[in-house]
Amino acid sequence: MLRREPVELPERSFPRDPWRLVEAHFDPRYVARTETVFALANGYLGVRGTQDEGRPVFSPGTFVNGFHETWPIRHAEESHGLARTGQTIVNVPDPTALTLFVDDEPLVLSIARLREYGRVLDLRSGTLTRELLWSTPAGKHVKVRTTRLVSLHDRHLMAIDYEVTVLDHPAPVVVRSLLVNHQDRSRAGGGAARAPDPRLGTVFPRRVLDLRTRRVDGGRFVLGYRAAESGMTLGVGVDHRVEVADGHDVTSLVDPDLSETVVRVDAGAGVPIRVTKYVTYHSSRSADTDDLADRCERTLDRAMADGFALLAARQRAELDRFWDRADVEVEERDASDGAGSAALQQAVRWNLFQVAQATWRAESGGVPAKGLTSPAYEGHYFWDTEMYVLPFLCYTQPRIARNLLRFRHAMLPQARRRAAELDLMGAAFPWRTINGEEASAYYEAGTAQFHLNADIAYALRRYVDVRGDPGFLAEAGAELLIETARMWADLGFYGDDGRFHIHGVTGPDEYTTVVNDNTFTNLMARENLRDAASVVERIRRDDPAEYATLTDAVRLRPEEADIWRHAAAAMAIPYDEARGIHPQDAAFLDREVWDLDATPKERFPLLLHYHPLVIYRHQVVKQADVVLAMFLLGDEFTDEQKRRNFEYYERLTTGDSSLSACVQAIVAAEIGEEKAALDYFRYALLMDLGDVEGNVADGVHIASAAGVWMALAYGFAGLRDRGGELRFSPHLPTAWARLRLPLRFRDRQVEIVLTHDRETYRLLEGEPLTITVRGHRHQLTSTGMLQVSP
Repeated sequence: MLRREPVELPERSFPRDPWRLVEAHFDPRYVARTETVFALANGYLGVRGTQDEGRPVFSPGTFVNGFHETWPIRHAEESHGLARTGQTIVNVPDPTALTLFVDDEPLVLSIARLREYGRVLDLRSGTLTRELLWSTPAGKHVKVRTTRLVSLHDRHLMAIDYEVTVLDHPAPVVVRSLLVNHQDRSRAGGGAARAPDPRLGTVFPRRVLDLRTRRVDGGRFVLGYRAAESGMTLGVGVDHRVEVADGHDVTSLVDPDLSETVVRVDAGAGVPIRVTKYVTYHSSRSADTDDLADRCERTLDRAMADGFALLAARQRAELDRFWDRADVEVEERDASDGAGSAALQQAVRWNLFQVAQATWRAESGGVPAKGLTSPAYEGHYFWDTEMYVLPFLCYTQPRIARNLLRFRHAMLPQARRRAAELDLMGAAFPWRTINGEEASAYYEAGTAQFHLNADIAYALRRYVDVRGDPGFLAEAGAELLIETARMWADLGFYGDDGRFHIHGVTGPDEYTTVVNDNTFTNLMARENLRDAASVVERIRRDDPAEYATLTDAVRLRPEEADIWRHAAAAMAIPYDEARGIHPQDAAFLDREVWDLDATPKERFPLLLHYHPLVIYRHQVVKQADVVLAMFLLGDEFTDEQKRRNFEYYERLTTGDSSLSACVQAIVAAEIGEEKAALDYFRYALLMDLGDVEGNVADGVHIASAAGVWMALAYGFAGLRDRGGELRFSPHLPTAWARLRLPLRFRDRQVEIVLTHDRETYRLLEGEPLTITVRGHRHQLTSTGMLQVSP
């Protein structure tokens, strides 16, 4: 059930455009929201969408993926195996501010007389552009045009092009280009402190960044920092190109917390002043800051030689590659003036663009829950990547999907140590982490979510099936499957009923913790065990040399595959015969039902207003649990079971998690509940643009953004891919006229176009492909197309 309605940005100030997010008027009421929705990132580096002059501001932030500080977790009562070290992404020195003075009067948007104003996030060019006309207190008219980009081509680089023209009178102009260490300028003193909202990050009242390297040369300055406790190092370089017809003066000053380059010009009327600012970041776990400073110098040299126009052209080329495979087109039936379709298309593309920004150059890192738009959730990586982000990447950018799975594989040493701490064999991956160590202090809703192991295994098999990359199994995948299967075989046990039970776990629903036989967990564990046994046996049969290497690497015992297969066959899956539903866990139906209708709206999300014990003793669901299992493992449920399960859990689900709506939309579409499917889809679609959760100021919900694609592909296009075969059973909503979905599958490019008159399936590139549409198998070739009547 939907508990909150989206609060969309007003169309007068934010007109709908299918390829751009436009702010037509400046309104200080929306500063916090726009800092998130206008954020730029490339997967390695991200900056919030703050105004160019640095104020007004809600929460300025610049983030480098994986660059974090650590701190000791202090538990009120100690116990063996609790997480010991917290990890928090650092708000690195922020380069976005260029303050402007004309006649020594500052441009401050909240008090300035603006004759014209427009800010545009262009989803095709990957730039944030702003144009305004300012009437100064002295009556002079100043045109300001800025363009900001975070390079998708060069992961270490961002640039800002800032152009000022005093139109009608000469005037002294000063542009002050800043690098501000917000992380330490706002500190107080003492130890790490938690924000009252557990979804937000840790506040460090002590100093985090220690300046170790300082270089200044004209308009260039390069700094090197070391994080106080984690020991990670960071290089930051800034350089400027100043273009002006008249003479100018440039000075620079470097300070650990506030560095600046000041450009002074006696501007002539109508003569533009252009300051282009290039900024680079390099990070390391331990490299010397002088080495990182050298890297920054080289990056700046290349950027200055290339110039801003080439950076912008490369940005457009990267996004052309992205949209060629990722652009989902949606048209509404009754949008005669185009406004409705434009709004829908804008929201779809904005969400997909956010996933691109969070992943494009992640490479040696993961995907934080908020991408690089905020320090919320500490910048941690969760299961979001495997369950929500990877499906989109598998079908659009499989190279990125592979890199993210390799990153998980690189965490195996820590996961093995964590399993040993928990008295388990194999590997136990951390629920939330940056460096591979468990950072969830609240084990009930953290460590106990062992399903992460199976989520990783599921995502691995999906990637291999969709990409057609069996070599990855030999390289890393088999090891992941083996170590996760070992954990399940050790965690579970055979009861007196002969069934294999898994006790003391938490499923995806964090409002029901440390339970026995969570249905989602047991089903996913069963899949994990089956896959591990199957892969091991195939390698043993088809590649004895590789099998010998694998056996030696993981000390594989000959009988383990049989152990896993037997456990999978005996897995206990809760089912209530009387109701015809799958209980979320063995005791779920024994709990009191929470009366959500009688709960005041202001008491949501429940986690902020009720003690955990109050929540845990009720039937109430934070996020889709059994419903998610029905999507991922649909063959394990009958159609009638899916319907009964969906209806039962819909009335218990709060909507307190941004991860639920897209999954509920998928299953609702599958069972023919079109209105519910569209309602949940809209909820996911506007999670951030409509501020559904009331916290868009704290960053983009990346999993929900990726979930928009899932709802379109798996829900309305009816895609299913379990077992490595493409199957389609579309459910095009009555209100939509057309849906176009591109898919990359095993080196083939496929296009699906759905209307109410016909469904068209085309192979645009690659060898012939067999697909199943509404239960019938068809072969696609590049010389023709398949058309099916709905």
